[in-house]
Amino acid sequence: EALNNIESYIQNSAKQHVFVGFNALNKSEEHIIQELLHNDRAVIFWDIDKAFIQNNLHGAGYFMSNYKTKWPYFLSNPFSWMSSNYNEQKSIKVIGCPKSVGQSKCVGTLLKNLSKERINFNKTAVVLGDESMLMPLLSSLPASVSSLNVTMGFPLKSIPLASLFEKLFRIHKTSKAQFYFKDVLNILSHQMIQPLIESNQDLMQTIQHNNIVHLSLESLKKLAACTDLKLMSLLFEDWHSSIESTLKKCIALIHYIKDAFKNSSKSILELEYLYRFYKLFNELELLNTRYGYVKDVNSLHKVYKELLNTETLDFQGEPLDGLQVMGMLESRVLDFETVIITSVNEGILPAGKTDNSFIPFDVKLEHNLPTFKDKDTIYTYHFFRLLQRAKSIYIIYNTEMDVLKGGEKSRFITQLEVEGIHTIEHEIMAPQIPKLNPNLLEIHKDNSILDRLKAIAAKGFSPSALTNYIRNPIDFYFDKVLGIKDIEDVEETIAANTLGSVIHGVLQDFYEPLVGAFLLPEHLDRMQPKIDSRIEYHFKTLFRKGNVNQGKNLIIYEIAKRYILNFIRLEKEQLAKNHTIKIIAIEAKVESEINIPELNFPVKLKGEIDRVDEFDGVTRIIDYKSGKVLQHNLEIIDWNNITKDYKAYSKAFQVLMYTYMLNQEHNIQLPVEAGIISFKNLRQGFLKFSKKESLRGRKDTQITDETLNAFEIELKKIIVEICNPNLKFIEKQIN
Repeated sequence: EALNNIESYIQNSAKQHVFVGFNALNKSEEHIIQELLHNDRAVIFWDIDKAFIQNNLHGAGYFMSNYKTKWPYFLSNPFSWMSSNYNEQKSIKVIGCPKSVGQSKCVGTLLKNLSKERINFNKTAVVLGDESMLMPLLSSLPASVSSLNVTMGFPLKSIPLASLFEKLFRIHKTSKAQFYFKDVLNILSHQMIQPLIESNQDLMQTIQHNNIVHLSLESLKKLAACTDLKLMSLLFEDWHSSIESTLKKCIALIHYIKDAFKNSSKSILELEYLYRFYKLFNELELLNTRYGYVKDVNSLHKVYKELLNTETLDFQGEPLDGLQVMGMLESRVLDFETVIITSVNEGILPAGKTDNSFIPFDVKLEHNLPTFKDKDTIYTYHFFRLLQRAKSIYIIYNTEMDVLKGGEKSRFITQLEVEGIHTIEHEIMAPQIPKLNPNLLEIHKDNSILDRLKAIAAKGFSPSALTNYIRNPIDFYFDKVLGIKDIEDVEETIAANTLGSVIHGVLQDFYEPLVGAFLLPEHLDRMQPKIDSRIEYHFKTLFRKGNVNQGKNLIIYEIAKRYILNFIRLEKEQLAKNHTIKIIAIEAKVESEINIPELNFPVKLKGEIDRVDEFDGVTRIIDYKSGKVLQHNLEIIDWNNITKDYKAYSKAFQVLMYTYMLNQEHNIQLPVEAGIISFKNLRQGFLKFSKKESLRGRKDTQITDETLNAFEIELKKIIVEICNPNLKFIEKQIN
């Protein structure tokens, strides 16, 4: 439009025009400027060094060389200005660093060293070849950088509010009525939402405790406090009814968050985020009203992302004060004494074949349109223009070649070397990786810990607590002394301990009525039809609202049925072989005192034995395991090892402790047998504890007074070690 009316403009305007610092002009700009120059209505000043324009092969002088030789104006007028600064002595250091964070840390180290040399930061610039490095760079700046001016925008897609809307788009794209619990928890725990929900903690705990895998808006409203109902509607109400209502909900959500944040003293930045997103969604609403092409949430998400990618959050700063942080294009016509340039890699500086255009390369050439080669030439000019008047130059490149973040070091570095004008120093900076010796935690036993240990001793040490100590004393300290439990999470797939508890519960239901009686085939026949109903009951009790009718849970449900059915069949087979089984106790709670002279307070032992029976007149103490246990897990050669090696002897320790407690409480008639029935290894039947003289020696499965006395010595040792005030809880390194 300007080009078409340039003659009329010149005739009707007496204004004088001054063009300063231009480089790559498009065709319209070229014609307009030439017309103004020809009619004495303009003067033009370039900024180019003789080293670039006099070298026909140098990309930095490509455009200006064309203007100098092809514009008629310069046949009779001087070409202003050409300087001779580039050939002056400069300190150029090329530094290789791994990855973006490594480069950011390198810049921080350079600035720290420069501040010691009292360099003027007002004349120092950090130029980011890859603008996504801004946040790691700002985090790496040393304390000596007192003032800062960031002239580039921070991408709006990188702020926390963007991640919230990304999660909302994801959850509404994939579901209409039922939402997956992890997606819901991700939104409820988001930093922009969590402070707004009064019942947040209770709501999340209820979801986790009841194993609710899928949630609807109605179920969320029932679980939430009445003050949170409006927010729940804004977050989880249907987005598929119309795009207009969806955009209104997003804007209403921004207003809701703004009202909650505006009274907070720490909310200035958050309010700025909200304002920018408010503008973004208003723009989307305007576009949708005007054109109406967006018909579903997927399309809206695509348009939203296109707009989001072009938006930036601008920083405020004093342009003439402090360290200048900028992108390559912001550095135009600015001069600095000290320049630090990052990401000088192929694919970034210059960008190479990365034109975001649908016009083919050949068509561009035919019609004299700019190609990626012109873009590379523009970046060449900016790069060398930065170096033109600088005295100290630090060029940093990424040593780790990355398809997404640029390749090998830039051709600009090679060009500097080949020119031979300046001496280039090369350096590879890698982070110092210290040799990490495992820093194992040690806890001294103060009076409060000793008092807690006395309370635990009075209540009773269980086999699981003692084996937990053997495995890792720190786990015992966290669990029993501090009472810290693992975070409860939604049990999406039935966990191994839930499966074990279900099997224990069903067998208790079946065998408890038979305590004191001999097991008969008809008892077992009556159990079989009840397996389904009892398993279903126990899964509902333990798995709560979790679904066992599909997927992996259905498989685990069927496994539980198979385990119990196989166990009943095993019992039937033994009765068919004329063995007698008398049930003595089921899920028997046992408790006994143990006299330890080294300790001046009472010590109890406690536990729950899954089953005690008489098999052909021999008493058996049985522990059920839903996991796989092998015979060698219950064999012991050296008694000293039973309290040292958790992996090898924890099962043997457990069944011996049950036997020891039962003998202490009821003075059972020895010898007895103790062992494990492993439902995953049911073919092996009852796996008995056995003592061996050597690795290949004879097994002795009888537990006698001698066996229990040897075990008692080791049991007392471990309890004395736990309660000894002079011994610390020392963490074990578990492989």
